[in-house]
Amino acid sequence: MINKKNIGLFIPCYVDQFYPNVGIATLELLEKLGCQVSYPLGQTCCGQPMANAGYERDTIGTTKHFLNTFKDFDYIVAPSGSCVLHVKEHSPTVPGLESEQYATQHKIYELTEFITDILEIDSIQGSYPHKVGYHASCHGQRGLRLASASELHETPFNKARQLLQQLDGLEWIELARKDECCGFGGTFAVTEEALSVQMGKDRLEDHLSHDVEIITGGDMSCIMHLEGIARRNKTPLQFKHIAEILNEAIS
Repeated sequence: MINKKNIGLFIPCYVDQFYPNVGIATLELLEKLGCQVSYPLGQTCCGQPMANAGYERDTIGTTKHFLNTFKDFDYIVAPSGSCVLHVKEHSPTVPGLESEQYATQHKIYELTEFITDILEIDSIQGSYPHKVGYHASCHGQRGLRLASASELHETPFNKARQLLQQLDGLEWIELARKDECCGFGGTFAVTEEALSVQMGKDRLEDHLSHDVEIITGGDMSCIMHLEGIARRNKTPLQFKHIAEILNEAIS
């Protein structure tokens, strides 16, 4: 039986600093779904930026801190597929805490994954009358398997779509290249700026050509990248994390 009263909320550093409303929406959404959620105030970055820059071994300090911070929770939920994947698969082994680390790696979930797979909610009742385009971030899609990949011969699925398409009035827009990278890639956007920007423009054009009103996704890092390009080019699009849409729809 799922313990809905012992859930730890992990908020990525860029959400905490730049998009606090996403963290608030995640908390409110989980509470509306019957969960009792705690936010450990001592949490810090999971170490993913440093690991992406090639210093994975040097993140052992943040990894140890993460394990100690969330050790007493039955589940850990985060509105970020990339951070969850780092904790699950790319964080270095902490000597002396191997069993705790193994347990943590198997109790941390991305938000939509937690709702569909652990809470086993396949539809959320609410209204959201907008044309929505979904950006499937690479870590979530191919790392956590939150959606099917077009290069594989498999039955199509998308956990975000499973939740969003049930909302009254929401029109899910199918893109021409639905699982193409936006070009962010963490430090890639810094070291390969021109290529990163062009990939982002291509991703935006796919949404624009289908008359999308709002672009959503499960990783604010990717949404931030796309939103930045759109704003600089004065492109009339709105950007929201999927937690914000689901939370607003239930309201």
